[in-house]
Amino acid sequence: MKILAIQNRMGIGDMVIFLPFIEAISKKFDTPISILVKENSKALEFLEENQHIEKILILERSKKNSHHDGMFGSLNLANELKKYNFEKVFIFNSSLRFYLICKIAGIKEIFQYPLFQKKNQHLIHAAQKFIKKELGIDVKSNPKIKLKDSLIEDAKNKYIIRSNQINILLGIGGSGPTKRIPAKKFLSFMKMASKNYDCKYFLATGTKEEEQSILNEILNSEFNQKCIALDKINIKNSLPIIKNCKLAVCNDSSFSHLSAALDIPTIVLISDAPLMYANYSPNMYPIIPDGETTVTHSTNGKEKINPEKIFKKFQELIN
Repeated sequence: MKILAIQNRMGIGDMVIFLPFIEAISKKFDTPISILVKENSKALEFLEENQHIEKILILERSKKNSHHDGMFGSLNLANELKKYNFEKVFIFNSSLRFYLICKIAGIKEIFQYPLFQKKNQHLIHAAQKFIKKELGIDVKSNPKIKLKDSLIEDAKNKYIIRSNQINILLGIGGSGPTKRIPAKKFLSFMKMASKNYDCKYFLATGTKEEEQSILNEILNSEFNQKCIALDKINIKNSLPIIKNCKLAVCNDSSFSHLSAALDIPTIVLISDAPLMYANYSPNMYPIIPDGETTVTHSTNGKEKINPEKIFKKFQELIN
């Protein structure tokens, strides 16, 4: 049976969040399925070992006039999907566009979120309701990324990762300036942690100027010899390094999602996004700004993240 799942949200985090629901479809029909996702989901880099996924098809709509953009782009996509002879499709959104594309592609069984109900749609609850309704399955929000043991061991040897040290992933990057916690907050935590424990830090960030500024401030600190920067390493090659860490402290970023999915206890510093992105996994432990009871897109609380709270949670987790 040939089955397609369409997950058209942007970014690594959303791709990780939807993994349990995609895998539930595969398990129900006892066959690997194909997925249609955007390139910036980086699915090609971290789902290679996933036995539930057969093919990863790329939705080219990131830029205006992309191959799948607009009316002609929709026809291009429909014609491409037709070649695969999919029998079923599960569409994780309320878009009429994708329904029509799948109809034109000749897919007989189309399962989709209720049309035109995107407003105020809860990211995880909507997916859970969808799978429950269509497949009768209760799916827990606990994504997992699998890696070969050999890759983990190779990374351990290459980066001299010792089990008698506390190896910590610091996810210091972020998709926007309000999500990037200042370097001084990480440095305060590092000072407390290094005073009490033998720590080694792996600094995960992107290449944007603001992210590099945070990275350089940490690398130019007293902790320079205890740090390894991962900014030149792609997602695929960073995963085995993360898997060797005992714990992660991350901004609300791709690395918080990846580390939690790798079964690493992950302290998530969330300052300007819905709390849902920092507590959907049992491996996530959110730290919100001082004085706040929750977090939204307008909280803008990065200056109120308290390093002492990070350290306290760190101690609880390693002990």
